[in-house]
Formats: sequence, C-alpha cells, structure tokens
Amino acid sequence: MIYRTLGQSGLKVSALTLGTMMFGEQTNTEDSLRIIDKAWDQGINFIDTADVYTGGHSEEIVGEAIARHRSDWVVASKVAIGPTDGLPNRSGLSRKRIFNALQASLTRLDTDYLDIYYLHREDHDTPLEVTVSAIGDLIRQGKVRYWGLSNYRGWRIAEVIRVAERLGVDKPIISQPLYNIVNRQAEVEQITAAAAYGLGVVPYSPLARGVLSGKYAPDVTPEAGSRAARQDKRILETEWRVESLRIAQQIQAYTQGRGVSIVEFAIAWVLNNSAVSSAIVGPRTEAQWDAYTGALAVKITAEDEAFIDSLVTPGHSSTPGFNDVSHFVSGRVARS
Repeated sequence: MIYRTLGQSGLKVSALTLGTMMFGEQTNTEDSLRIIDKAWDQGINFIDTADVYTGGHSEEIVGEAIARHRSDWVVASKVAIGPTDGLPNRSGLSRKRIFNALQASLTRLDTDYLDIYYLHREDHDTPLEVTVSAIGDLIRQGKVRYWGLSNYRGWRIAEVIRVAERLGVDKPIISQPLYNIVNRQAEVEQITAAAAYGLGVVPYSPLARGVLSGKYAPDVTPEAGSRAARQDKRILETEWRVESLRIAQQIQAYTQGRGVSIVEFAIAWVLNNSAVSSAIVGPRTEAQWDAYTGALAVKITAEDEAFIDSLVTPGHSSTPGFNDVSHFVSGRVARS
C-alpha cells in the first residue's frame, strides 16, 4: 500500500480512501463488512462516511467493521446536510446542529472520537465564526482530532483558515472537492487554495459516478442497477452529460491500447496530481473494489497528461457552461 502525508498534518493515509456512501442500501451489511475487512487486509487505513449516508446506516456498518482496529483506522465523517423532513436545526452548521450531529455520529460509529470531521458543504445562514468556534470546542473536548472542508470554494477555504487563526482554533487539514477527468473545475481555486494553505486534498468521485467506468454510452439505455438507470439525483445533476459520455468512450479506447482499464486510469490520473493525498473510491460491490485497487500500479505519463488536456481543458469541465447546482454561486446578486 502507498501511504501519503495528509497536507501538513503529519497524518499518514492510504492513497485510496474507502468511501461508504453505498453501504447499508445499495450494498447490504454483509457485503459492506466484507469489503471493509478486505480493504484493511490490503493496507487501507482511511475510511470515509457521513451522517446522511443511507440514513446513518453507513456509519453503523463502519463502526462495526473498524472496532477491532479502531486506533489504526483514520475515520472521517461529515456534518451539514440534514434529512429532508424540513424540521429546523437538523441541517446546517450552527453550534446546536454540529454538537447534536457529532454525538449521533459517535453513537452510530460506536467510538469516542472522529479522526476527521468534515463540514460537508457551505452554510450561508451561519457565520463562519460560529461554526469554527464549535469545531474548536469539540477538538478541545477530544471528540474530534482533525477537521476538514468538503465542497468549499477556494476563497472560503482561505476565509475559514483566517477565522480559525483569529479564534485560536486549529486550522483544517483536509479539503474534499469533486474532481475527476471530466470535471476539472477544482483545479482553478479549491485545489490551489488547499495546497497553498497546507491542506491535504482528497477528492471524491474520481470515476464521475461511474461515467468514467466506460459502462455508459451516448444514446444507449443505461444498464439495470446502475446509478443512471436508478435516476440517481446527483449523477443527473453533475455527471450525466453527453460530452462526458463521449469523452469516456475516447479514454476507454486510449487505455485499451495501453493494456490498462479505464477505471484504473481515471483513478490514477487523479492521484497523479501532486496536491492530492488520497482519492475516495466508493464501491457498490466487491468486484468494483477489486477494480479500483489496480489503479495504484498504474503510472501516468506526460503523454497521458497531454491526452487528457486535449479532451478537457485544465480547470474546466467537459461541458461548456456547466455548474454543479449544489455549489453556491455568489458573484451576482441582482439589485432588483
């Protein structure tokens, strides 16, 4: 296993992070536990979950699986996104929400602390000072060892760090952006800011929610059971674009000539960014996990980098004018 230092924290993490978003729903408990045990045996020490993944069941499965080696696992969970029941204070990043959510996560994970606690997304209704102060208190209580930011704009990363320094709170050590071959927008601000401030970068969706597995083709009905066939909300919002599907076909033809799978190549490409500490891969099946681990043996060449640059301009997505609807755009507020 390859281990890399997470930013300036001194914390060593495996180059692949086991993502557990599917565990407890698309992947049953038995299969989930088997995948986690297999990953551990292979040297994986970084596992990623969230309070909203499968209604909290993902955290319960993770807690059961890591119990025997808790002190050696680097366990990350998240707070901000809440249930869709509409009740107040069950989402966002207020002090009440953070404290309540962390206690619930610790209970489900059956642990006394989290190694990394992410702010899952920006909360524009709560001042940063309130959120950062709450995180600082949890760190002092020993319930959180480190913290991080997920889906934060570059300037917000900088502002969070400024607020943390002013309040005397340890700065975040990690940024988790959406980043893959067909969506390189994180290169403009998020990755640059994280690297400048010493945060490790651990992207999610390196396979563009399956688009970069090559299993989808333009104008072809998606295979049963796939995210696209299930009309998964996030793939429809972000990755289900004809430009991306066409690029995936081009990459698949290219990688076949090298004797490498498109899955291995796409993950290896993300890991070839020197700012990236680890890449989150979230399997639905054990076979998918086996396909992901092969990426660690793939070496990306200068020729490979140039080929990808010819398909997707650095800092852009595959689709002109694309913006992820979950990423708040604040640069224009109409006067009327």
